Amino acid sequence: MASRDGDRVVALSQQLAQAHQELRRQISEIRTSLGRRRLSDDVLVTHCLAFCAALTSHHQGEDNGMFSELLRERPDLAATVAKLVEDHELIASILSRVSELADRAAESRGSALESIGGELDGLAAIMESHFSYEERTISKALDDGIPDTGWSGMVFEFGLS
Repeated sequence: MASRDGDRVVALSQQLAQAHQELRRQISEIRTSLGRRRLSDDVLVTHCLAFCAALTSHHQGEDNGMFSELLRERPDLAATVAKLVEDHELIASILSRVSELADRAAESRGSALESIGGELDGLAAIMESHFSYEERTISKALDDGIPDTGWSGMVFEFGLS
């Protein structure tokens, strides 16, 4: 199944890959900014929290919508979806730590930013593995068609700029 992107039809697997690429770009930009301190601490914290919210929204859209519909159409993918949901739980725990550190950094300035950088390094590695696995294992099933019951907005258009 596909949806419209402007005047062209875009496969769901391609939209998923584009969403993942945007999330990769965002975390890379934040990590680079943290390493070089190109932005003020307040701006870095704001960007970090916005990224955490976007990744959380993306995964909630997958868990609560896309995966449910995918399993209705392809129950044979239950083990794959279970692995992806497990990854989401791991990622959510890291995002929780990042949010806590960002809150501390906003109050104390400085030292918590290094800790955020370490968490983001680990998160980026897990995200890369997760996104690659997800794209490899469910792309064909997505393109074969699953109903969009409103889940696509959270999965594909999570408000990052």
